[in-house]
Amino acid sequence: MTTKKTLKRIIDVAAGREKADLAIINANVVDVFNHSIIKNAAVLVANGVIAGVRTEGELCADQIIDAKGEYVMPGFINGHVHIESSHLCPEMFASAVVPHGTTTVIADPHEICNVCGVEGLDYFYKATENIPLSVFFMVPSCVPATPFEHAGAVLGAKEIEKCINLDRVLGLGELMNYVGTSLGDDEILDKIMVANKAGKPIDGHSPNIHGETLDAYVAAGPFTDHECATPEELRERTSRGMYVLLRQGSACHDTERLAKGVDDYNARLCMFCTDDRQPNSIYKEGDIDNNIRLGVKGGINEITAIQIATINAATAHHLTDRGAIAPGKRADIVIAPSLEYPLPSKVIINGKLVAENGKYLEEVKPYIPKSVSGKVNIGDFSKDKLKLKINGNKARVIGVIPGSVVTKNTIESVCTDNDGYFMYSPDKDVAKIAVIERHNGLGNIGVGLIGGYGIKKGAIALSIAHDSHNFITVGVSDDEMYLAVKELERIGGGIAVVQNGKVIASLKHEIAGLLSAELNVKQMMEELDKIHKLAIDKLGVSKDVDPLMTLCFMALPVIPELKITDMGLFDVSAFSFTSVDV
Repeated sequence: MTTKKTLKRIIDVAAGREKADLAIINANVVDVFNHSIIKNAAVLVANGVIAGVRTEGELCADQIIDAKGEYVMPGFINGHVHIESSHLCPEMFASAVVPHGTTTVIADPHEICNVCGVEGLDYFYKATENIPLSVFFMVPSCVPATPFEHAGAVLGAKEIEKCINLDRVLGLGELMNYVGTSLGDDEILDKIMVANKAGKPIDGHSPNIHGETLDAYVAAGPFTDHECATPEELRERTSRGMYVLLRQGSACHDTERLAKGVDDYNARLCMFCTDDRQPNSIYKEGDIDNNIRLGVKGGINEITAIQIATINAATAHHLTDRGAIAPGKRADIVIAPSLEYPLPSKVIINGKLVAENGKYLEEVKPYIPKSVSGKVNIGDFSKDKLKLKINGNKARVIGVIPGSVVTKNTIESVCTDNDGYFMYSPDKDVAKIAVIERHNGLGNIGVGLIGGYGIKKGAIALSIAHDSHNFITVGVSDDEMYLAVKELERIGGGIAVVQNGKVIASLKHEIAGLLSAELNVKQMMEELDKIHKLAIDKLGVSKDVDPLMTLCFMALPVIPELKITDMGLFDVSAFSFTSVDV
């Protein structure tokens, strides 16, 4: 909150009566309001606020930054992100994205809330209080994501009501149950009414719905959608007044394709987002600066792309204090040599230089409360629970499709031992997969088969399995799958790789089994790359398959066709559980 004294000083600096804290000179300023460039200008900053933009007259400031003809533009805003997908704690996440010009994010802590409930949101809220990156939140609306798996918590209307009025909570998170929303499901309506009562917006998530079903969904209240797959879908949603987020995640690459649906009229209803982005993608390609580059490549005008990355997102989320280089706006500023490829030379947040030439200048001090640590309780898990009885020599198998999280529902011939239990055969690309409930010690274990993954030796286990994040393991023997799961239990969650009866790699994710507070983005990328290489070179996982990301999504029972949860094998097309037996 700006005090009267501070406001008076900002006014005096703007009027030239007082010296500015900072002046950025020799700048080509991007005017997102007039879709133009203010050439050879100076930007004055006082008390973390932009006091004015000058093209003439004398300047007086405590600090001068010479832009040397580079472009000065507003800090970039990520309209929808799950920080958890970075594997990094919020403080480390900030150190990764701020050097790329991202100064504000709208985060949906859906993943950690599925593990820790409201305590997960509370952790994120406190961890982001004193970092340069501005982090706002949408309260997750789908915890648990489905009734077909056990999550670590339940966020109903009452729980949402307790936190939706927090200062940095902007609204209700994505309504992923788009079918239930369109049908007016009573439980969903209760959550919508909480948001309506608080006067806060609702994020959407509506893949592949059209016509009257889309009308019903939009009428329920969602004002955004980040699930558009085609330019036609983008235009269908903007025609209904929805903001469309052009997404560039690690798995979903939509920005360049959707850019072809953006024109001079609907561009104001577009934003950029990353949704789910892995460390490798952030480190090698960037963040919202990468969306801008791909948007321009897809045909969007350069200044329009900057508008989409800044003022559009600020306007959509009622963040009236940012999104432009203009008097009274927060001094969140990106200086970059190019509009088309806006890799920043300098990033300023709240008037302070926080990143330069790709280097984060702030100290990183992770905050880890006990409430989100050691979230592992697998109960009386034993090796015998991994046994899988097969009646006959045919079985239903989850068929992996390379490069996709969609799977096939296939029937394969399999081998069994003398007692009829599944036995891995090196002649067949069919291995065992299991999901172990890890939140409340319920003892639930779903066991099935997976084909096309390619594993020939050992086992892999993760505590990152969308959306409920139970333990998931795949392997060629019960002994090694058991050992991998027990290693996850020992380290408190993360990733474990086993070969020849020994743990050959493990990567601790001590925060809710989802995040690490010890590694920065480069270190995390390198550790994940090592495990990726081990999985392919030592365990024989197919080179066409991402060993970790593929496994992460095998427990998500809303993506066709066949998935597995701690409750069993799930046929997404039939929307019901099914048997491994044919």
